[in-house]
Amino acid sequence: MHVIRYAKLPVIYNTGAIQAELLSSQKDWKPHFNTYDYSGSWTVMALRSPGGSHENIIPDARGNENYRDTAYMDDFSSVKNLIKSLNCQVLTARFLNLQAGAIIKQHRDHELAFEKGEARLHFPVITNPGVEFYCEDERIFLNEGECWYLNANLPHRVSNNGTADRIHLVVDCVVNNWLTGLINSSEKISQKKDAENDEQLLKAIAHMRLQNTEAGTRFADEWEQKLKERNKT
Repeated sequence: MHVIRYAKLPVIYNTGAIQAELLSSQKDWKPHFNTYDYSGSWTVMALRSPGGSHENIIPDARGNENYRDTAYMDDFSSVKNLIKSLNCQVLTARFLNLQAGAIIKQHRDHELAFEKGEARLHFPVITNPGVEFYCEDERIFLNEGECWYLNANLPHRVSNNGTADRIHLVVDCVVNNWLTGLINSSEKISQKKDAENDEQLLKAIAHMRLQNTEAGTRFADEWEQKLKERNKT
C-alpha cells in the first residue's frame, strides 16, 4: 500500500487579493494552542471552525459542533471564493502565521492524512526564501500562489529563517472523489510504501495461521497474495 507524502495541486486562487485583505484586516491573531511544538511566534486566525467561533482555533470537533464560517470570514471574500471552488466538504479554514525567526518543531498530526479520509491543503499567501519546510527530512518549496496537499500524519517541521512573516491559508477537507482525482492526477506527487500498515497486516496473517482453521488459512492465503501483488506496484 502506498501513502501520499505530498502533492502539488492545480488549484488557482487570487493571492494578491488575499494579501490585500490580510493587510487591511484588523482581526486578532491568537497564539497557536500547541505551545510545546514551536518556539517564537506562531499565531492563528480562524475563518471557519467547529461551532463557527473565531475564538476556536482548534480544528478538531470535540463534541457535536458543526463546522461553520466565523465572523472573520466576512473580511475575506477572496477566501470565500476559493473555498467555494473546492468541490469537497470543507471543515476548517485558518490563517497560520509563522513569524520571522520562529520554528515549528518536528511533530505529527496523527490520523490527518488523505488515506485516513481527511486532507490538509496549504495555500501559501505570504512567504520568503528563508522558510524551510521539511517532510520526513525532505525539503519542500512552497511558493506563493500554489496549493499543496501535505500529509500531516508524517513527521514534519518548519523554520522561518527569513526577515518577514510566513502566512499560509490552511484548509482541512473531507476526502471525496473530486479531491482523490485531483491529488492522484498531480504532476508533482511523492508516495511511499506504508510499512506500518504492511507490518500490521503480516501480524494478522500470522494470527490467522495460528488458529489452524480452514477459514483462517484461506483468509491468510488470500491476504498474503494481495500483499504480494500490492508491493509489486
